[in-house]
Amino acid sequence: MKPRAIAVTGLNATDNPGPGVSVLRALRAAPELAVRTVGLAYDALEPGVYAKDLVDDVFMIPYPKEGLEALSERIRYIHERVGGLAAIIPTLDAELPSYITLEPMLTELGIGTFMPSRAQFELRSKAHLIELGRKAGITVPQARILGDVAPLYDIHREMPFPLVIKGLYYGATIARAVDDAVQAFQRSVAAWGLPVIAQEFVEGDEYDVVAVGDGEGGLVGAVSMRKTYLTDKGKGWAGIAVKDPHLLEMTERFMSASKWRGPCEIEVMKARDGRYYLMEINPRFPAWTFLSAGAGMNLPEAVARLAMGEKVAPMRDFQAGTMFVRIAIDQIATLEDLQTITTAGERTRGEESER
Repeated sequence: MKPRAIAVTGLNATDNPGPGVSVLRALRAAPELAVRTVGLAYDALEPGVYAKDLVDDVFMIPYPKEGLEALSERIRYIHERVGGLAAIIPTLDAELPSYITLEPMLTELGIGTFMPSRAQFELRSKAHLIELGRKAGITVPQARILGDVAPLYDIHREMPFPLVIKGLYYGATIARAVDDAVQAFQRSVAAWGLPVIAQEFVEGDEYDVVAVGDGEGGLVGAVSMRKTYLTDKGKGWAGIAVKDPHLLEMTERFMSASKWRGPCEIEVMKARDGRYYLMEINPRFPAWTFLSAGAGMNLPEAVARLAMGEKVAPMRDFQAGTMFVRIAIDQIATLEDLQTITTAGERTRGEESER
């Protein structure tokens, strides 16, 4: 069978890694999928661009700020260039609204996706997390949505310090006093704009769940893990797959309440008193997604198949005790590789064989 071309974004495998490389590794680990991998990059120096064992073709794409028309034109070009994209798996928060808007066009071209709707995307946002918690019957930390900095000066009257100051899309800073909170607010506004979220700080053990919803309230599959090593940026650099009925129940409640369609990451804190708090829901695969394949439940493969219109039976079992430990490697490339990506905006298998 001719390999089907599946495009994946988020190749920035840095100290704050995008999920794309992990998703590509999982697709490569599914030999029956017969996939031709297409990497979509925003910067010519994204490390995943040069992982030739994972990516067959690479194309530069415009940043979301360049607008829908630019992205639409580029996807049409890539679709024709590779002889037809079977599916696209976006993996970055900031780009998802663009792909959701373009979904009718992608469907018309025959390019499959398996993503949340616009309403689902908004419901899980940090600004609406408390509303979602009420709807799903899930405990969520107290929070306040801030449109300006003024409320931070007396916020301690309703929420004691420390607090967590979060941007709408990315970023979380623990603020232990008013000055810390104000500085974190200003940095978040500069990076992501308004609003900013001030959230109750919950001390405990961090757990994450990577899950896929079927779009009808059901769960395709989920793998939960406990973080065992964090970087100074708070990113999980190692973790272990665990089976915890509370995490599974929380995930199923979210799926039922939201009718979520596609992948997501559910961040949970188990407090010192044993209570579980829903901290955040990311609307895409996390950077540690390859753990799902390693634990025997290949969720990127499931999403690829669903995007291409195939049926996928619900998956319920994975190997607890499976670990991931992230490493940094030196990816060897040539100046010609960089020049090709920079000047032509692409590198394809045909060009490689001609060298």
